[in-house]
Amino acid sequence: MLAFRPEAAADITARLIGQWLSERLGQPFIIENRPGAASNIATETVARSPADGYTLLLVGTFNTSNAALYDNPNFNFIRDIAPVASIDRLPIVMEVNPSVPAKTVPEFVAYAKANPGKVNMASAGTGGIGHLAGELFKMAAGVNLVHVPYRGTTPALTDLLAGQVQVMFDVTPSSLPHIKAGKLRPLAATSATRLELMPDIPTVGEFLPGYEVSFWYGIGAPRNTPAEIVDRLNKEINAALADPKTKARLADFGGTPFIGSPADFGKLIADETEKWGKVVRAANIKP
Repeated sequence: MLAFRPEAAADITARLIGQWLSERLGQPFIIENRPGAASNIATETVARSPADGYTLLLVGTFNTSNAALYDNPNFNFIRDIAPVASIDRLPIVMEVNPSVPAKTVPEFVAYAKANPGKVNMASAGTGGIGHLAGELFKMAAGVNLVHVPYRGTTPALTDLLAGQVQVMFDVTPSSLPHIKAGKLRPLAATSATRLELMPDIPTVGEFLPGYEVSFWYGIGAPRNTPAEIVDRLNKEINAALADPKTKARLADFGGTPFIGSPADFGKLIADETEKWGKVVRAANIKP
């Protein structure tokens, strides 16, 4: 199974599902990280692999936005990667440095409109889910936030904590400790429903109807992988997601099991590709 990079959530997810499949199918699943080009190197490798079920790809939200971010890759993600199974969703929270006077999304929108071009929005990198969530927010709220990209989540959070930037859209595993310590103020979750971790925090969609962003992982395979192989893998992955131990392990980094059929996962990929393509083009985002 090829993964994009050996970061915590991706690595844990891949190894958790790989171990389950090894035990259930009696075949060793080796996790191989192929970093580079925002997952395009790993994706191209799998797209060119034999369609025999022995090479799989850890798929994420980044695959759906890359279609618009990168010109002329050597593959077409929707055409060349067959959806096998979704795995989990990771919630994202809109958070600000406590020096920002806004305590709600409407107050933040008013603050941003009163200070156009003066509110800095950090992200872990251009074109990442945090950046895209922020650009979608800018479009929905009609505000002007200055995007400040960093080389990863840690330096972005460091400057947010220091007040060098004012707002960030980040996955909860990295931000939750700072929120609990009172060093960051959460304004809203970007998910469709409120988070179990922070039920008192509203969603952005409660103030900006239709706004929804979540980060997700799943498994893909080379196109033309036989349906019986895809269905067997889907069945076993869904069984893993229903297992209490697997659910608890995913919950350790904020993941929520995301069970569905290959067709369900394919629809999500198509919908997200269209959604993020519109955002990338409207915001003129370049990798």
